[in-house]
Amino acid sequence: MDRRVAWPGSDSGWWLVAVGVAFTAAELLFVSPRTGLSWDEAVYVSQVSGHAPAAWFDPARARGVPLLVAPVAALTGSVAALRVYLSVACGLGLTVALWTWRRLRPAWVLGLAGVLFGGLWVAQYYGPQAMPDMWSALGGLAAVGCFLRADGRALAWLGGLGASVAFVTLVRPGDAVYLAVPLVVAAIGVWRSWARAAAVVGGLVAGGAEWVVEAYARFGGITSRLHAAGAEQGGFGLHFALPDELRALNGPTLCRPCTVGVRYPELDLWWFLLPVLVALAVLAARRAGGPALSSVLLPAVCGLCVAAQYLFMINYAAPRFLLPAYALLAVPAADGLAFGVTGVGRDLRPAMTAAVTCFLAVQLLGQHLVLDHEVGGTVTFHDDYTRIAAALAARGVRPPCLIQGVQYIPIAFYAGCASAGTAAPGDHVALLIQAGRRPPAYARNWRVYRITGTTVLKVNAYIR
Repeated sequence: MDRRVAWPGSDSGWWLVAVGVAFTAAELLFVSPRTGLSWDEAVYVSQVSGHAPAAWFDPARARGVPLLVAPVAALTGSVAALRVYLSVACGLGLTVALWTWRRLRPAWVLGLAGVLFGGLWVAQYYGPQAMPDMWSALGGLAAVGCFLRADGRALAWLGGLGASVAFVTLVRPGDAVYLAVPLVVAAIGVWRSWARAAAVVGGLVAGGAEWVVEAYARFGGITSRLHAAGAEQGGFGLHFALPDELRALNGPTLCRPCTVGVRYPELDLWWFLLPVLVALAVLAARRAGGPALSSVLLPAVCGLCVAAQYLFMINYAAPRFLLPAYALLAVPAADGLAFGVTGVGRDLRPAMTAAVTCFLAVQLLGQHLVLDHEVGGTVTFHDDYTRIAAALAARGVRPPCLIQGVQYIPIAFYAGCASAGTAAPGDHVALLIQAGRRPPAYARNWRVYRITGTTVLKVNAYIR
């Protein structure tokens, strides 16, 4: 009996499934499910959770992430359950996004693109988090794939294009606008396809309808909401943030103001190699002729457009901001690596295959080292939230209650307290002040307790 394993062919969809499963496994193994909720996550999750009152939902945010986490957050306050749910959803989302490119590339090239993107520390770090950037990335990747496949009467792909743009708009309206502009220009100016343009605009309108309604209901209109959102971000305008993004490439997760030095500069080579790989992909596509060139240029242009708002429009940096650009550039980057293997003579292919394999191995190892460092720091920092919440509960701060001060939003969520509004009669109120600093005048006669046992957050609690 022949017991040899039948490996899937180079164009088998199983490669895409394997990439999605590997991505989920990496998130579960290397980004601990016990990692606590960050400030932003607590804002999003609290909107649909019964564990604590909803935090202030500021004008810069959109409702897509609360809707995404609602199936779990509405049922349980378990952060571990939320992490597992999002990890599985991310792996599935990556597979689906790559599948939209199925007839445009061999499956092994798309699998390579999935490895390039999913192997980034920032992708594995934010995949299981209740944040919009990963979902904007996957939605954008799917949108461009559907756009390229929406030929003739392909109504299903036009529907997929509209749905993908709507999804990006729902989770990150700003990204959706910068994605939609090059897609509409390409649809009208290059493909002469009003159907594609209509699908993009329709998706933008459908996904942004809730945001517009909320703008009028809560913030006085679209202009007022945009102005308020810009004020929170330090103002929108021309800011050359590329050096800041380079400094934050390997952490910290938020660089504001970005005055840190460059971490692990030897691991930044891939970032500078990215345009070289895209250029190789363009060269290969020009040689191939036909529609190949457009299927390389479109994701590259869309990726650069989405990145432009973060590189030139705000004055601080965060590695997660560029996730949508990385997802879109991963496809032409994979084309470039594939061309490095298949574009040489048969005698050189084994050597080039070995070189590409070594590059991927070194890249994955370097990204894992950064991931391990960031996850360790995050777990330590977020564990302080639970310690402080437990200390406050031991001193009588239990629902109904209100918490303000240092890192008050995530701590209030863990304590089951409100973090916005004013306290009602009978509510317990706690003000967290950094150790060594004086409280405001209104709290100087409140009971003061020193919170002990924390690693990073050194605070005193003033309790009314």
